[in-house]
Amino acid sequence: MANAKEIQTRMKSIQDTMKITNAMYMISSSKMQKAKKILQDTEPYFYNMQAAIARILRHMPDIQHPFFSERHLVPKDERKIGTIVITGDKGMAGAYNHNVQKMTEDFMEEVPGHHKLYVLGMVGRQYFGKRNVDMDGSFHYTVQKPTMHRARLITEEIVRAFLERELDEIHIVYTQMQNAMAMENVNMQLLPLKKADFKMGQVPADIYQEEIVLSPSADVLLDTMIPNYLTGVIYGCLVEAYASENNARMTAMQSSTDNAKAMLKDLSIQYNRARQAAITQEITEVISGAKAQKRK
Repeated sequence: MANAKEIQTRMKSIQDTMKITNAMYMISSSKMQKAKKILQDTEPYFYNMQAAIARILRHMPDIQHPFFSERHLVPKDERKIGTIVITGDKGMAGAYNHNVQKMTEDFMEEVPGHHKLYVLGMVGRQYFGKRNVDMDGSFHYTVQKPTMHRARLITEEIVRAFLERELDEIHIVYTQMQNAMAMENVNMQLLPLKKADFKMGQVPADIYQEEIVLSPSADVLLDTMIPNYLTGVIYGCLVEAYASENNARMTAMQSSTDNAKAMLKDLSIQYNRARQAAITQEITEVISGAKAQKRK
């Protein structure tokens, strides 16, 4: 068994580590709350944008637009599929990064076609950079402090690639926080859009529908509205992933702090036993010395 000094040194080291994990828990908690607040403030605008697109489609259900083109003539094994993957810039967040990476790899294995990855986050770029995958090397966006400007730049790139037929499908893989205890990995298709996703409540045939005037035309309006809508979706995914990452880090740091407390409790018992043994040893030596003195 270690002596009292060695145990005390180890206890001091654990206490210092526990201070760090506590600080990281508080920082992650603050970042998560701030991210959720920003998302709540911006969501109404993009919900209204989605409702406006749904309104156009409701009045013109047969409209043909490039953003809704399924490209059925392209064989499945020849389809070019782009996937935006949102990971973290650092670890110490439990299985957060691993789960996103695994979902991406499973998707690439299960769906035929040529896959190209647009990876956000240092952890993901390092992970997929060591594997034989087609990854866009210029997509060096950080996931810290997600902004609308960054979401707009990402949207411009994927919209360009889709319209120029560099890609036939575009997905985004991210982590969605259900609540403080549960998170879910999501694979969402961004393009082509599906008209069914915009059917926000069916209007009965016998209900009067207001007349609308589309100027200059429905196609031109959708050309402007859909990229803005996609920007909002991507921004929401960035914020959700950022909040989920910090929530995962909070959970990991809380678990580390609890483990540190349990270790300190065990070491305290060992320290007390070591002190008692040392005191007993000293008493025994004093008694033995006293007896030896009397014999003389």
